Formats: sequence, C-alpha cells, structure tokens
Amino acid sequence: MRTCLVLLLAALSTGAQSLTLEIGLLGRHPEESLPLTSLEPRIVDDGEAGAEQGIRDNNTTGRFTGQSFVLDPVVIQPGESAAAAFRALHAKGVRLFLVNLSAADLLAVADLPEAADSLLFNIGATDDRLRVAECRDNLLHTAPSRAMLTDALAQYLAWKRWTRWFLVVGRGPADTAYASALERAAKRFGGKIVERKEWTFDAGARRTDSGHFHEQQAVNAFTQVDDYDILLVADEADSFGEYLNYRTYQPRPVGGTQGLTATAWSGVFEQWGATQFQRRFNSVTGRWMTPLDYAAWLAVRSLGEGATRTSSADPQVLHSYLLGPEFKLAAFKGVPVGYREWNGQLRQPLLIVSRRILVSVSPQEGFLHQFSPLDTLGYDRAEVRCAR
Repeated sequence: MRTCLVLLLAALSTGAQSLTLEIGLLGRHPEESLPLTSLEPRIVDDGEAGAEQGIRDNNTTGRFTGQSFVLDPVVIQPGESAAAAFRALHAKGVRLFLVNLSAADLLAVADLPEAADSLLFNIGATDDRLRVAECRDNLLHTAPSRAMLTDALAQYLAWKRWTRWFLVVGRGPADTAYASALERAAKRFGGKIVERKEWTFDAGARRTDSGHFHEQQAVNAFTQVDDYDILLVADEADSFGEYLNYRTYQPRPVGGTQGLTATAWSGVFEQWGATQFQRRFNSVTGRWMTPLDYAAWLAVRSLGEGATRTSSADPQVLHSYLLGPEFKLAAFKGVPVGYREWNGQLRQPLLIVSRRILVSVSPQEGFLHQFSPLDTLGYDRAEVRCAR
C-alpha cells in the first residue's frame, strides 16, 4: 500500500509545475515580563516555531507535487511601524502573511492598499470585534476568539452544573474584554455571575520571605463572598490569577484565564494522533507547542492544503477555496476543521485543560447546531454584522 502511494505521488509530481509559496510572518518583539516562576522556559520563537513546523509538513507533500514553501519571518521592534514591515515584505513579492499583532495593528495592515491583493491570517488576536463588526475580506483567523474560548469553558461548566460563578477581573482592557465574553457565555449556557470583583492587590512581593503569607491573607479576605460553584478569573496578562488557586476562603475550583482553562492547544493533549505531532515538534524545538504555535501551524497547513488542491499560489484563489465547503483540514482534533464563510474564523474543537492534564474537549455533547456543533463556540452567522 505504501509503495503504491509513493508511486502515485511520484506520478503526480511528474506532471506538476514547480510552485513556490513564500509566506511572511509579522510579529512584534515581545515585551519583557517577569515570569511567574523560574521553572517556566523563556520562549523566544513562539509562533515562528509552529509556522516552521507547518512549512516542514507542507514540504513533505510538496516534494511529490512540485510545490515548495518558504517562511520569511520579520520581528517588528518597539517604535517600528507594522505597516512599514508589511510593505517591505510585499515589495519582495510576498502575498501570503501570518500576522501576530494587536487588533489595531492588524486592521491597519489589512486596510493598506498593498494588502488588497494579499491573504492574511490572524494567528494571535482574540478580539471578538475582528469577527463580529470589523471583518476584512483579506483576513482569516486561526486564533480562536475570546467568545469561542469562554463558550467552550461555559459549556463544560454547564455539563458539570457549576452554574454559580464568582468573577474576578483584572484592571487591564484585555481583562475587561475577557470578562465581557464570560458574561455573554453565562447568558448562552445557563451560568449566573453571583459576584463580581475587581482585583486591586499587587502580587509583586512574591519573592520576599513573607510574600506567600501576605498573598495567603489577602486572597482569603478578598474571596469572602456568598456561596458559588467556581471562581472565574479574567487575567490575560497572567499577573495575579495563579495566586487564587488553593487560597480562596471557600474551597472552590478556579478557572478562566488560569486554573481550568479553554485553549486551542496544550502540551498535555495526546488524543487523535496529537502525541506523534507533539513529539515531532519537540524533537526539533526542544519544547512543547503553544497555542500561538498551533495557530501559526494551522495557517501554514491551510495554505499547503489549498495550494495542493488548487495548484495555485494566488491569494484570491486560495481564499475562495479555504472559505468553500470542500476545504477540510486534519488538525489532530478528531474532526476536520474549516473556516466560517461569514467572518473567516476557523471553527475547531477547543481543549479544557489544567496545567498538567486534559480535562475535556468542547463543544460538549448535547449542544446542538443546525450546521455544525463547532458553531456553538463563538459568534454564529446571525450575530455577525460583517458584510462578506
């Protein structure tokens, strides 16, 4: 069987014209931040390593189809313009882009006149507005939205009948946005926010000799509220959420951005062939794949699958195919994934995990949809105001 497959691919290669797809990767230099613990590795190639894995996977097939894929990464330094970095790659002939930028920078790049003939993949920004009101025809999303992440978690909480939520929100705008997504998810899936508090305690003294005692006392006092089933934290900057675990006044689980979380990918995931995939990535990078790596890999593999099926590197041809019903990508999630034609969002199962184990996978059984259970996660067609 394997010999027959090799011969078939070789035959296809004989008649195929050579085609090279150069893919740009735009991302800003990450801000230096104090890690929660010295045990956490400092990742300097987050996203880029996932894209490179996609390039390797594409080129494995490309050897037989006459196609080759090349990654051109650009790190935008502080004070530099994302638009200028995009224009520089565009001037080199690059028309396919992975973009790991803020929502504002992403829209600024997508709206450039030069971007009209390009295809962009958002691999990092989770902002719901990019999928609801500010869609762009040249933009697809492999990063899940905040609504998808919170819906995935809320479905599991509904399955557990943990319906009373104590919501703790950080002071940043991203924390507020995540909290808003949780409020929306509560209305959709039967949750009730019985208490909401803003976190104002500074946890920066954790490395002092008495830091643990100070945090223990502060969290214990802060969480003395009426009864609830789970504490949900909105702390996208990861500045305080981890300190709530095991310190709450009542013995309750913690979830949200820390504790029990919803994510597109995790090193603890081992089902549906993921173990082999994780090992291939780890053997090259020496670390485990992150959600950003996975989003970049999905984007590159989407282009690889599209180029194989259409025999084209044209962004418009690829865009039309990826949004069509024939596109299906094996993503190590148990079901094929594809893009929602109404906002360009990749629909996919999401993992419910703790730091060391897979807890569940959403959508949960029993949450139905007229088209796909995957569309129970995030904004549905009728809720989207984009004109496509």
